[in-house]
Amino acid sequence: MTDSRKKIVIKPFRSRMQMDRGSVEQKWSTLSRAIDEIVLRNSSQLSFEELYRNSYNLVIQKHGRMLYDNVTQKVSQHLNQMAQKLAATSDSLLLETTVDTFQDHVTTMQMVQDILMYMDRTFVTSNHERSTFTQGIHLFRVIVWEHPNVQSRASDLLLQAISKERLGLLTDNRDILKNILQMLLSIDNAEHSNIYERDFGDTFLGQTQEFYQLESSEYLATNSASDYVKKATSRLEEESSRGVALGLAPSTMDDLMNVLYTELIQRHASTLVTMEQSGFAVLLKDETKMDAMCDMYTLMAKVPASLESLRNALCRQVKEDGKMLVAEQERQASDPTAFVKGVLKMNQRYNDIVEKAFQGEVRAKKRLKESFEHFLNGDTRAASCLAIYADELLRSGIKGLTEAEITDLLNDIILVFRFISDKDVFETFYKQHLAKRLLAGRSVSDEAEKQLVSLLKAECGYQFTSKLEGMFNDMRISRDTRESYKTFKRDQANDGKMEKGAVDIDVDVLTTGYWPNAKVPICTLPESVQAGCQHFESFYLEKHTGRKLAWQTSTGTAEIKATYHGGKSYVFILSTYQMCILMQFNDGVSKLTLKEIAERTNIPDLELRRHLISLCTPKHRIIRKGSKGKGIIDNDTFTLNEKYESKNRRVKVPLVSMKEASKSKDRAAGGAGGTAAQANVVAAADGKLPPQLEEERRHLVEAATVRIMKSRKKLKHNDLIAEVTKQLSVRFVPSPQFIKKRIEGLIEREYLERDENDHRVYLYVA
Repeated sequence: MTDSRKKIVIKPFRSRMQMDRGSVEQKWSTLSRAIDEIVLRNSSQLSFEELYRNSYNLVIQKHGRMLYDNVTQKVSQHLNQMAQKLAATSDSLLLETTVDTFQDHVTTMQMVQDILMYMDRTFVTSNHERSTFTQGIHLFRVIVWEHPNVQSRASDLLLQAISKERLGLLTDNRDILKNILQMLLSIDNAEHSNIYERDFGDTFLGQTQEFYQLESSEYLATNSASDYVKKATSRLEEESSRGVALGLAPSTMDDLMNVLYTELIQRHASTLVTMEQSGFAVLLKDETKMDAMCDMYTLMAKVPASLESLRNALCRQVKEDGKMLVAEQERQASDPTAFVKGVLKMNQRYNDIVEKAFQGEVRAKKRLKESFEHFLNGDTRAASCLAIYADELLRSGIKGLTEAEITDLLNDIILVFRFISDKDVFETFYKQHLAKRLLAGRSVSDEAEKQLVSLLKAECGYQFTSKLEGMFNDMRISRDTRESYKTFKRDQANDGKMEKGAVDIDVDVLTTGYWPNAKVPICTLPESVQAGCQHFESFYLEKHTGRKLAWQTSTGTAEIKATYHGGKSYVFILSTYQMCILMQFNDGVSKLTLKEIAERTNIPDLELRRHLISLCTPKHRIIRKGSKGKGIIDNDTFTLNEKYESKNRRVKVPLVSMKEASKSKDRAAGGAGGTAAQANVVAAADGKLPPQLEEERRHLVEAATVRIMKSRKKLKHNDLIAEVTKQLSVRFVPSPQFIKKRIEGLIEREYLERDENDHRVYLYVA
């Protein structure tokens, strides 16, 4: 259904009366006089309503163009008069007068705009002309500001005033300078021009660059780096404060700071680092210069790219200090603990610098870590030194300390451990020392031992510590086994079944895969000791059928009673090897050669020399050797010191170091080869990889390679290298050359093959 109602439309009233020429001129004349009065500030008597109506009538009667052009001409006349006055104004008053003139003109145009509001809404919009106010601002720029005797003088005066401030000359016209700049910005905003940049910004930035380029170079040439930093910081604060006070445009402020950063910081960054006696590289060497380092970092942080020079200086200094520390360790190889303490002290010092001077910057922390890794991983010494440091701590270094203090010391071990890439080297030496501590009962605290293993486990995972944990488990089981064996012996003694002549022995039963594998031949034990071993073996194998016991005579200890002529007796606390040597002098034997002792005991040559030297030392001298000097020669002879005396009833005979034994062997002509443990000691001293570990690494790299290729089937050379390195990095970081060599071995054994189309691609052979 359609709506049939009619709609009534009321059209606006249109006067059909045309305004005659006289009326037009009369209305314009009224408006013209009004503009004059407004300029003269006599507008209080004017009727806004009447003036608005006159302009309205002119526009609706199609005289908008005439009105617009006449107003433009009228305003131009007044501005020409203003321009002439400004041009004749002295320099001292020019800026202030220009600001006053502009502000008066703005007020005038705001009032004129009000009475011509209808023209702006209709004629100006439809004809795409400037609004009354905008046209007035435009005319001010063209007629007044760009007058030949105004613009150039005003710009120069503005820039000169800023230059005087920079030179330290007091000025009291900041408000005037700010108002001039605001005037230029107002003109730009009103008519979308760029006179602010053209007449001030570009020249201001160029002048700033020249000023600071010269000043910074001259100041740095005659002052220290620290003084320069203070000066540059002061200048930056001063310029920033001035920029805010002058109301600089945000874009100009940004450009200004960029110029300052370039001239004050970036241009001199390298010099500030390398300056003799005061550069950042020098400050790093002096712990008392922390504030100076903080100031330099804070300044250079404003140009992030410049910070790289500070980080580089930090790295160079850490590497240099580290190199000296390593060199000192090479000179004093007998003091690995001092080396680790030196590393910890270095780390503490440079960590403080990174936290304070570098404000805890992540990149600086990373570079610091890389620098420590660089000098600590030159060879395997650091890993062996850390293992010895841990050994000394756990044997005696933590005695009497609180739980918190012990935790701190253990965390220090982990801190250095993180720097070491050859973690398997540390594990090898640590396991050897741990074995000695556990078997000899030398640990101060079982809790501390287990805590360190837990920390290592958190760092490297379960596989890294599984053998260490197995060692602790073996010791726990061994304690139970010893108690059972004691009960077994008591029961046999009560039943009269205990064999006579067998000595009492305490046995630790160790799992072969967990403990260091010394691969040392069993020495020939005295008959009484052999009887004790056989007795325990029969007890143990009866309980654990299917197992096999292999005696490790190189790791035991013994107590023997020695009775001398005159009735004096002592209890000697010895190693198993020392016990075997001394027992050869029973039954009236008073003199033996080195060869005879070796044949009787079957002790490896290097260990035999080591234990003989220990028994012959001036402090104890239980045995006398025939040759002079510290070492032992191949045809040496040994006699029992029957006049031995000591103040102590119980005498513990310590072993000399493997290093001393090695020297003794070096002086001798020939001799049997050493054990794997001895090879490890020599490797540790030389910073080389222990032979046993080198073989283990070959197997690990090959196993990882096969595992990866079995999963991926096909891989490019570089991708395979990266995958293998990633998988093994928890234990060690194999070199690409080492991995490549193992890949070649796998290809020869037909685990892998090369792609026929691309020899850089490997294929898994199923």
